[in-house]
Amino acid sequence: MPRIRLTVAYVGTRYQGWQVQGRGETIQGTIEDKLARICGELVRVHGSGRTDSGVHALAQVAHFDVPESKRHIPWRQALNAMLPDDIAILEAQEAQDDFHARFSVRSKRYAYTLWTEPGFTLPQRAPFVWPVRGLDFEAMDQAAKVLAGTHDFAAFQNAGTEIKGTVRTLEPVVRTQGQHPAEWVFRFQADGFLKQMVRNLMGLLVEVGRGGLAPADVRAILEGCDRRKAPATAPARGLTLEEVMY
Repeated sequence: MPRIRLTVAYVGTRYQGWQVQGRGETIQGTIEDKLARICGELVRVHGSGRTDSGVHALAQVAHFDVPESKRHIPWRQALNAMLPDDIAILEAQEAQDDFHARFSVRSKRYAYTLWTEPGFTLPQRAPFVWPVRGLDFEAMDQAAKVLAGTHDFAAFQNAGTEIKGTVRTLEPVVRTQGQHPAEWVFRFQADGFLKQMVRNLMGLLVEVGRGGLAPADVRAILEGCDRRKAPATAPARGLTLEEVMY
């Protein structure tokens, strides 16, 4: 059967994440519903990984297999004509039979955006940022350096997913200004991420920025591998899946 690879962008605000669940609307479920209408049968869509409820994506990758008779459908146009405005297919192309959106991944990059203006949050950016005031960015940068490298990130994994191990390799965290002078974007790239790992790392860095932790405290939390010793999880709305590398 032909295998179709998709690149998908979405605003995750009103969805219960990527993966189909027992209740609530999801990105995967919405796309599968449209594919079923086109193909006349259930078509399973496989994503590069889960995004949580409220998390966004600029370039989520997915694939699905279709009957030979449907091979030449212009999938991007067909799906975009049916999908809601908060989901868009950026690319749709035939892939090799051995391509797998999840198992072929080499690394992923996420961006987390903070809003630092104390007086207001720009309405157009409010769904995509976490408003946090009075941060010491120099301290946050020092703490971020401790996180880079190959470590056991068990202290930054929330419960809910069975996995074989918690060791991941995180590239140096990059901080840049966002679309507005009050926005600061932290980018996290790794060979894999644990459940809500980026949001937990961001929660740690913000706690350092607020002065609740010192940069020197980060290594002990990381090496302790105890989620209970790490700060709270950052809100979902500030997180965006930016790129999946194969």
